[in-house]
Amino acid sequence: MLYFFKRLRLRVIWSWDGFSDVWRSEYSFRSWIWANIASAGLAFVLPLTGGERALILALGILVLAAELFNSAIERVVDDISRQERDLAKQAKDAGSAAVAVTATAVGVAWVAVLVW
Repeated sequence: MLYFFKRLRLRVIWSWDGFSDVWRSEYSFRSWIWANIASAGLAFVLPLTGGERALILALGILVLAAELFNSAIERVVDDISRQERDLAKQAKDAGSAAVAVTATAVGVAWVAVLVW
């Protein structure tokens, strides 16, 4: 049991290190954080159901996860080589597309909640 808590503590430290490093170095991640704060604020101010609110909040968190994955992809690609290569561009563009798709999901959820 002690081993479990030691590993849990390390995972929390490593996760926080990754989060805080991306916060410091990636403007787009900070932008998504602020967008999520605004979205969450609206979700709590508007008369939404608990399920609608949960959907909006969860999808916003998924955008952050996608942005973290995108940052990881970019860093690995850049660590391998700074030289421009087609596969490196494709990997970075796919990561960016993942962020765009999850952000679109948030937009679709907001439209669905507000229109229907």
